[in-house]
Amino acid sequence: MKFIKATENDIPLIQELARRSWENAYAEILSGEQMEYMLSTMYSYDEIAGHLQNSNYRYYLIQDENNNAYDGFIGFENDYEEKTTKLHRIYLVPESKGKGVGKKALLFLNEKVTEYGDRRIILNVNKYNSARNFYESQGYKVYDEGVFDIGNGFVMDDFLMEHLLPS
Repeated sequence: MKFIKATENDIPLIQELARRSWENAYAEILSGEQMEYMLSTMYSYDEIAGHLQNSNYRYYLIQDENNNAYDGFIGFENDYEEKTTKLHRIYLVPESKGKGVGKKALLFLNEKVTEYGDRRIILNVNKYNSARNFYESQGYKVYDEGVFDIGNGFVMDDFLMEHLLPS
């Protein structure tokens, strides 16, 4: 498994991986209309390009070197809050599940966060997404919850989770 720093040239691939992951992960949780709205706004070319121009925001593609395919991607922002990195996006395509990709991605994130000097990782996870169990198995804990208006009459109903890294 290889983590490849994404560039603007990779935006179409990120968009494709997001769609493939979302269609699997959120089919039972979100309406088709909300999923399309979120994908078209949160994963628009301009939105991702803006992230890539932010020196604290990084995307990495996760490549399966054995079959030269992509398992997914991870997007995070260092210094989101004091000594805190926000894991904005970690999405895996359905066929990568159960291969240890998620665990390796979080270990990779821990390394990058430590290199940067942050000591805490935060993320939002939909209250009905089974990914919460995965995060908890990797040492993340729920510290709050929130309902966030994302426009067009839609909201995100999330748990806020954190992982504290050793000092």
